[in-house]
Amino acid sequence: MRDLPDTVRAYRRTTKFPSAGIPPALLNDHETKEGVWGVINVVSGSLRYHIPSRNESHMLRPGHPGIVEPTIAHRVEPIGDATFFIEFYR
Repeated sequence: MRDLPDTVRAYRRTTKFPSAGIPPALLNDHETKEGVWGVINVVSGSLRYHIPSRNESHMLRPGHPGIVEPTIAHRVEPIGDATFFIEFYR
């Protein structure tokens, strides 16, 4: 998982998603557009962040966010009760 570049700036943030309210699209492989980065911020609990093309899986928890690279397919998997939000950068 790469670091968020210093040159990008936040422009949007989702609402908080509880485990029971995660949009189905986030649980299946999807990607951001060219030039759009994301930061998955876990508020409580934990999520597994999958990047299938790299055969990577990362455990995300409060204080340990996931970085979403532009155009790279990924998905999240809640581990028990989890709450998170996503910030988008460009």
